[in-house]
Amino acid sequence: MAYSSKSRTASSPSSSTSHSSTNSSVSRLQGIAKQMAPSTSITSFPPEAVPQAPEDPLFGLMRAYKADPSPNKVDLGIGAYRDNNAKPWVLPVVKKADEILRNDPDLNHEYLPIAGLASFTSKASELLLGAESPALAEKRVASVQTISGTGAVHLGALFLAKFYKVHGANRTVYLSNPTWANHNQIFSNVGIPIATYPYFDKQTKGLDIEGMKRALGDAPDHSIILLHACAHNPTGVDPTPEQWREVADVMAAKKHFPFFDTAYQGFASGDLDRDAGAIRYFIEKGFELVIAQSFAKNFGLYGERAGCFHFVSSPSPQAAEITTRVASQLAILQRSEISNPPIYGARIASTVLNDKALFEEWKENLRTMSGRIISMRDALYSKLQELGTPGNWDHIKNQIGMFSFTGLSESQVLKLRDEFHIYMTKNGRISMAGLNTGNVEYFAKAVDKVVRESQ
Repeated sequence: MAYSSKSRTASSPSSSTSHSSTNSSVSRLQGIAKQMAPSTSITSFPPEAVPQAPEDPLFGLMRAYKADPSPNKVDLGIGAYRDNNAKPWVLPVVKKADEILRNDPDLNHEYLPIAGLASFTSKASELLLGAESPALAEKRVASVQTISGTGAVHLGALFLAKFYKVHGANRTVYLSNPTWANHNQIFSNVGIPIATYPYFDKQTKGLDIEGMKRALGDAPDHSIILLHACAHNPTGVDPTPEQWREVADVMAAKKHFPFFDTAYQGFASGDLDRDAGAIRYFIEKGFELVIAQSFAKNFGLYGERAGCFHFVSSPSPQAAEITTRVASQLAILQRSEISNPPIYGARIASTVLNDKALFEEWKENLRTMSGRIISMRDALYSKLQELGTPGNWDHIKNQIGMFSFTGLSESQVLKLRDEFHIYMTKNGRISMAGLNTGNVEYFAKAVDKVVRESQ
């Protein structure tokens, strides 16, 4: 026993050293493991700072449509023209312009100037304002090529956020209710507060002109008012010429600042001048204003991102000087955003706009697109009438442009998707371009069924 006790006593220091060494090794391993383990400390962007954003509803709808294996599926969501076979349509005049460009031995891929392709922007402004416009003759227009209409709205919003600070200016933009969803994001991203004015009358499925005028009259003086020049997105409801005059009178009395967004000139009615009527009237009345212009729809150049932003000053002895100053600041903003715009879509549009024969052919292509959409409105209306679908469907014919606000509820929209594989936005908007002679009856019968079942 004595021997055993001595043995244990003698071994005690060694055992202690071993235990200490083991603890040290464990601590080192724990430290290494802690350094290697996932931790919010390894990023400056943890979930509480950068939460997962929801999928864009429209592109999510497009993804769901593509994944649907049903042979009967119908895409009425995306705002892009389709021919009667539900296929994208490359305008014949665009094919000709493309051929001209590809056979040009002097064609290169050099940078454009900051303000873009001058032969494009000059004709783009003529297209909107008219070739004989006094504003052009008096050098009251500054034009900058942009990344389609979205880029034009953004550049305009950025310009106003930085410079719309004159005494008494109300740095709030008033958007129609409803409006193109991206308007909200664009203005919010540059820090401009948003308000809305009534636009769509759910009872008549037409324009709430009195509500619109009342809201514009109640808005603080010098507010920014965003207006859809034609083919309102998403409703397809436009003011009449007389209603535009009433709106202009209210805005003039309140000294509001008009911001026009035009994405469907020529595509809405088939008439370029008619679709630019509201803009021209406001300029004629002496408004200082800005315009965002897209060539995605009316040229079918969706992926080429061709657009323009225009500033128009009021008539005055200082107008040319004001316009020059504004143009200089737009160039600075453009330089810091995209440096210079993409060239190919602008070249396509410029080739057409600067050639008399091609320009006339383009107008015929526009009539083809707008005419097919009008025929689909008539066909859908007729089918619903034949079926005796409950409700008044006159708005299908009365609305204009690519979209129609059907008046269908969100539950009806979801039922159409689940039971009939028909894809449209939850607010009941449909792209008329997605209808054709092969699916319009199928769609009408589906609408008839869900409307009756919800009575």
